[in-house]
Amino acid sequence: MTNRLTSLKTWIAGGAAAALIALAGCTGVAASATTISSSSTSTTGNTTLALTADHDSDSDHTWDTSKEVSIDLSNPKATSGVTVSDGVITITAAGAYRLSGTLADGQVVVDTNDSGNVYLILDNASITNADGSAIVIDKADLALIVLADGSTNTVADGSNYAATGDDDPNAAIWSDPDLTILGGGTLKVTGNYNDGITSSDGLVIVSGTIEVTAKDDGIRGKDYLVIKDGTVTVTSTGDSLKSDNEDDSGLGYVSVAAGTVTLSSGDDGIDAWTAITITGGNTTVTKSVEGLEAKTISISGGSTTVTASDDGVNATDSASTAGDMEAQDGTLLSISGGELTITADGDGIDSNGNVAMSGGTVIVNGPTGNGNGALDYNGTFTITGGTLLAGGSSGMVQAPSTDSAQKSLMITLNAAAGSTVEVKDSSGTVVASYSPTRQIASLVVSNDQIKEGETYTVYVDGTSVGTTDTSQVSNNGGFGGGGGPRR
Repeated sequence: MTNRLTSLKTWIAGGAAAALIALAGCTGVAASATTISSSSTSTTGNTTLALTADHDSDSDHTWDTSKEVSIDLSNPKATSGVTVSDGVITITAAGAYRLSGTLADGQVVVDTNDSGNVYLILDNASITNADGSAIVIDKADLALIVLADGSTNTVADGSNYAATGDDDPNAAIWSDPDLTILGGGTLKVTGNYNDGITSSDGLVIVSGTIEVTAKDDGIRGKDYLVIKDGTVTVTSTGDSLKSDNEDDSGLGYVSVAAGTVTLSSGDDGIDAWTAITITGGNTTVTKSVEGLEAKTISISGGSTTVTASDDGVNATDSASTAGDMEAQDGTLLSISGGELTITADGDGIDSNGNVAMSGGTVIVNGPTGNGNGALDYNGTFTITGGTLLAGGSSGMVQAPSTDSAQKSLMITLNAAAGSTVEVKDSSGTVVASYSPTRQIASLVVSNDQIKEGETYTVYVDGTSVGTTDTSQVSNNGGFGGGGGPRR
């Protein structure tokens, strides 16, 4: 195995090229895993941040199977690169280690200064630690947890830890260096004390079926959390997916490129300090306080469904000192593709800066209370393409900026949950159709069929409720002097 070079992480934003590069080398037999290259961007104002930067490389998915070290967790023995003491199995050398059996109350530790990767191949392994993390990756060049094809693996910690200092491990699976998870098996993680899976650096999920239940956050990569593929299910009391590096403007992001992600959260579904990017896959937030929250949020593909007791999608700079009604510099929600469906008791879409929509389909089932709106932004909402249908209350309603290239309609109406709202042009052609999942008093419509100077008739369950046109749009947080269908 060749030496793995130390990850080179460079962040260049703006008009220059942007890249984060991780170089690694490894020879051997290919692991059973599917790798999808991820490349996503998040746009803030006129600046584009490239979130292509993760440590994962195809070359790291290989190892020499003839040199694997087998560890029977039910009866572990010391061997080359492995020590055993008081229920703690410590891996002290780079290489590949196949773990099988049950460690009923103990810990697997990786602690090596060797260059090269450490592979923990979980092959029907069960690891439980009553008073600390079950897997601790303290030192390694790069650590990879490989889920053997067809295997089911369980990892759980205890509800009370013996070591509770600020720098001590605090998750069922805890890694100080970069961590990659891949393979064709299943990993079930229970974080009884705090988090389920945590990396103090970057965390990349390449493949596999991963199920996490956590007392606090589900899966956390401090520098970044990247999901390239696989099936990821998280139930958490805190945030389900999280990245919270506050010190480096190029880190602290969550990216979903493919796969199936299902999140049930007691706090945010996805929370990132810097950025969230969704370029593909199927992401469903079944329960949350806020569904997606970051300074910049970019959705360019895939299917995203969010249910939230507060804001569905919230672009906000947690470090900003701007006032509540001021636009935060660099804060942006960008939608250029994919499908986004939001059900929110607070604001459906909320940006403390700007919103830019150029493609995709957005459907908002917004609040019934007048203290929030289906759309809420402090700066501008520029729409140049895509389809927007945003229903909710009427007290704080906003529509995209009136100077946008694509025009919008803002409609007052009374439509019950399950009804059908249709907007027809003067020739009787349906240009928009919306079926609310809750009672609505307002509806904002924008697509490429909405034209300035055209009059549109609004129908609820086939009955005309009035007419409207683009001149009725107001961006002042309420209808003001217009906005409703004219009878």
